[in-house]
Amino acid sequence: MPDYALEFANGAPLRSVVGLDEVGRGPLAGPVIAAALLFMTPPAEDLASMIDDSKKLTARRRDAAYRALMQTASVRIGLGAASVAEIGTINIGKACHLAMQRALHHLGMMPDCALVDGNRLPDLECPAIAVVGGDRKSLSIAGASIIAKVTRDRLMARLSERHNAYGWEKNAGYGTALHMAGLQKAGVTPHHRREFAPIRAHLACAVQPAGAI
Repeated sequence: MPDYALEFANGAPLRSVVGLDEVGRGPLAGPVIAAALLFMTPPAEDLASMIDDSKKLTARRRDAAYRALMQTASVRIGLGAASVAEIGTINIGKACHLAMQRALHHLGMMPDCALVDGNRLPDLECPAIAVVGGDRKSLSIAGASIIAKVTRDRLMARLSERHNAYGWEKNAGYGTALHMAGLQKAGVTPHHRREFAPIRAHLACAVQPAGAI
């Protein structure tokens, strides 16, 4: 379980230490979403016990943690996104960093330090530390992962109402069998990442002339 040790080690609560994480690196459709999360005071035990790596939580527990974080006055949150068009233009790695930069900007204040999930740092306006497996170590990063994932999952569910062949409300745009079957049936939407290999391959097949091997 993540804890608050990294935050304490970097001066919290006297210094503001924010956690940064993103979701949506691997899907074939939809934007990247990032969240910045700052505990203004160390989280209470009941709140801390709800927080874990978003990938480890069931949807019900993730939603409960999301609501608790959003409703806690001492928690400050910023959200950022990078669009499908931006992913295609600058590549997925740079798009993830762009989303993090925007999330930090939307926090509404510049923290003293950022703990960033992963082994590479975006260009931020504050000192930052890369934390490999950060959503399993830091409560601030894990909280950010929950906010980002729930936000993105809900966005993909809304997109699925308009593009219902792909099961995005279930797979969040990842390349599941249902999603791939939807591609065969309904083709590529503007929300698909055309530079990702499965979408590129589908488009290449779709333009092959009749009788082509």
